[in-house]
Amino acid sequence: MLSRNYKEKTIEWTLFSVSVLTVVILFLICLFLFRDGLLVFRDTSLMDFLTGKFWYPTSVNRQFGLLPLFFGSLIVTAGAIIFAVPLGIAAAIYISEIADPRIADFLKPFIEILAGIPSVVFGFFGLVVLVPIIQSNFNLPTGQTALTGSIMLGIMALPTIITISEDAISSVPSTLEQGSLALGATKWQTIYKVIVPAALSGISAAVMLGIGRAIGETMTLMMVTGNTAVIPSFPEGFLASVRTMTATIALEMGEVPQGSTHFHALFAVGSVLFIITFLINLIADSIKKRYQFKVD
Repeated sequence: MLSRNYKEKTIEWTLFSVSVLTVVILFLICLFLFRDGLLVFRDTSLMDFLTGKFWYPTSVNRQFGLLPLFFGSLIVTAGAIIFAVPLGIAAAIYISEIADPRIADFLKPFIEILAGIPSVVFGFFGLVVLVPIIQSNFNLPTGQTALTGSIMLGIMALPTIITISEDAISSVPSTLEQGSLALGATKWQTIYKVIVPAALSGISAAVMLGIGRAIGETMTLMMVTGNTAVIPSFPEGFLASVRTMTATIALEMGEVPQGSTHFHALFAVGSVLFIITFLINLIADSIKKRYQFKVD
């Protein structure tokens, strides 16, 4: 009995230690990120950084305006959401509720393989295949546009949205579906009035994770968006070259002098990206709890 209690205590303290270590690592990352990011405000004001319309880090009159990078990330992410969310949820409903089990078992491995493809491969595919298509179809000087980045990010987010949404839909108790059908509802009525609302908590989590994947992507966007630091218009901005926050950090960090204002400005951009991701996670958790409460 004593040995059993000792093992349980050991497992409990091990799990507790791992949890504490995770929190400590996250805190140290935040400390490291914000410490270097805040130093940029010795030479640039906070308002100039947050509301600046130009990102000219190497010119004579240096300007570190966040808006071109922020709106570049925003328009690419918005396009990816518009492309991926309806398609991903529809695919999850088809696999879970409509497809023959043999077809569903055939499709699932391919979706999982798609999730494991490196982002540089997606970027190379977009650069070689999708960029010329966008350029020729829209008669543009270059096909490296926000639309190209949105499509590629949407494709990359699809496995996450499909897999998690399909798990959520499959987890809905069968008694709900059977009860709906017994009351005279059709298969389609049961899907969109009973099953999807019951799985809305998991579906919303899938969408938020897909958005997080889109916001944090770097390599693919570096290769297909053109990397032009200008504020895009809407909706014409989808057919223009843009630069995202992640691509800016990846492109410039390797060549910037350490300790310079430009160096600290890149850390500030990373800090903003961290805050945005954190807020998205909070929103996802809030939505999940809200709809979970309704289901219960």
